[in-house]
Amino acid sequence: MSSAADADADADGGAREWIVPPALRPRDVVRVIAPSGPFDATLVWRGLGWLAERYRVRFDRGIFERRGYLAGDDTRRQRELEAALGEPDVAAIVCSRGGYGASRYAHRVDFGKLRREPRWLVGFSDVTALHVEAANVRVATLHAANVSGIGRGDAVARDELVLALERPRDVRVHAHLTTRVAGVAHGLLFGGNLTMLHACAAANRLAVPRGAILFLEDVTERPYRIDRMLATLLAGGHFAGVAGVVLGDFTECAAGTDRVTVDDVVGELLVPLGVPLAAGLAAGHALRNVPLPLGLPARLAAESDGASLTVGASDASPV
Repeated sequence: MSSAADADADADGGAREWIVPPALRPRDVVRVIAPSGPFDATLVWRGLGWLAERYRVRFDRGIFERRGYLAGDDTRRQRELEAALGEPDVAAIVCSRGGYGASRYAHRVDFGKLRREPRWLVGFSDVTALHVEAANVRVATLHAANVSGIGRGDAVARDELVLALERPRDVRVHAHLTTRVAGVAHGLLFGGNLTMLHACAAANRLAVPRGAILFLEDVTERPYRIDRMLATLLAGGHFAGVAGVVLGDFTECAAGTDRVTVDDVVGELLVPLGVPLAAGLAAGHALRNVPLPLGLPARLAAESDGASLTVGASDASPV
């Protein structure tokens, strides 16, 4: 497999443009996989039922396997992902849950299949490792609820997911965000879970596209751990070329006895980048998880009275 550095060099040479998978239509095939951890079966059955109301849903009973904190062993999970990437009529691959486990084998998977036969890869949290691998072959993906999240979601959240899958270039995330650094930035949206991006960097898999708008979120990490991950990613030069930063939810990342908050850490480490920076996007591990098409054009407008992010729409260009 090629390294992330190889993918980045390829991007610099301009040899490969980004591919946006075809939009879904009702009755398209959606393949559900369990690439990481085990899950609440009730929530997943509920999510599967909702997906089946609009799409033809396929899954292997192996998704219900449990091996400690994994949804079966690495071989089962890797083979399932590889089969989903190569299955001819699959329009989208939706992950059942995050948790942990994708980084144990993602680097061994031939994501060239995804470029040769594009289809949407949907999920978040640990699935960030798969988003990173897809980005390394320049294929857009969807940062959105896993099947367990669909099972707990409401009608609004489900409608947002359908819109993102069936009209990905028309998604508009006009959010009332908080401006930390004013300015306007255009670029491809890239990112996901901070812990996973940090892990991908350690594995030499992370290649942040130059000029990207970087999206970050996380869960159950103390601010000092957020500090450590941001500081080492910055020291490694991974964020050197970003055009802007938008922060999602940092759920259950409360200050400890030192009273240092995530906001404090962001102010000390990310504000000095000097690029437009906004916080408060409802995407991540909170109840609402706005779908974000990664690899599509985005526009971050951070004004003194608030900020907004537009993704995938015509007014998100140029890049």
